Amino acid sequence: MTQQQRQALDELLRHSPLDVGGDIAEQRAIFHEMIASVPLPDDVSAKQDELGGVPVVVVETPNLDPSAVILYLHGGAYALGSAPDSVGLAADVARRVGARAISVNYRLAPEHPFPAAVDDAVAAYRALLDHAVPASRIAFVGESAGGGLVAATLVALGQAGLPQPSSAALFSPWADLTVSGASAVGKATLDPALTPEALRTRARDYLGGQDPATPLASPIFADLTGLPPLLIQVGSHEILLDDAIRLTAHAAEHDIAVELQVWPQVPHVFQSFAAILDDADHALNAAATFINRNWSN
Repeated sequence: MTQQQRQALDELLRHSPLDVGGDIAEQRAIFHEMIASVPLPDDVSAKQDELGGVPVVVVETPNLDPSAVILYLHGGAYALGSAPDSVGLAADVARRVGARAISVNYRLAPEHPFPAAVDDAVAAYRALLDHAVPASRIAFVGESAGGGLVAATLVALGQAGLPQPSSAALFSPWADLTVSGASAVGKATLDPALTPEALRTRARDYLGGQDPATPLASPIFADLTGLPPLLIQVGSHEILLDDAIRLTAHAAEHDIAVELQVWPQVPHVFQSFAAILDDADHALNAAATFINRNWSN
């Protein structure tokens, strides 16, 4: 079944109306419609709130540990998506971990270019600490641009002198806005969802004229010293494969406890398809195990 599931998902994505590099307003609407077409489980609660002046969505599932928080950063190439759109995947992670998830509705480009997203993520984390949630009971999770934003935020926390969270799980992180990884070319025909051209378009929107190699925009170029344990998951059929591999190696060079999981023949952020893909289910379970292993009291 697994191979059939992978092929079916590939076909589904190849016929998707979403064009990550297309017109912003149009693609935001398409992105939202695609997400909204999948109903949330009845036992998922999603409430609008704010943290440090940043809008968030608090996601809860049954039997959660009230002391533990997943700070979730959604994907969308820094220009698409939202915290409400992320509730499905955030809830799936939260349920498996047994913690509430707080999805950050960080500001999007091109209206709010870099470093607005980083600033918002740091502000939300700082507010959690101010609300007496210990850093040791917070884990970051992010997918795609949100995965790169997790890494950048962790670097920014260190620069601000804030304590690091217990761990971070990055799903298909976009960590290099120069789009210079070999897989940007080598995996282009296999990736059913992303193109190098689309990423470069959105990178220009996000950067607002700044150097794409700026460390807090492209954490693959940052000093990662002092980061918490990292789990990086990626599919072998995505152009961002090299981002994950190089970010893992870069973290290891800075003495970070880091795990890389490459799942064969699956696409970008395959974890969001757990309902139809066994690989996604297994990957999310692995992420939950990783996060739970790194909590401390």
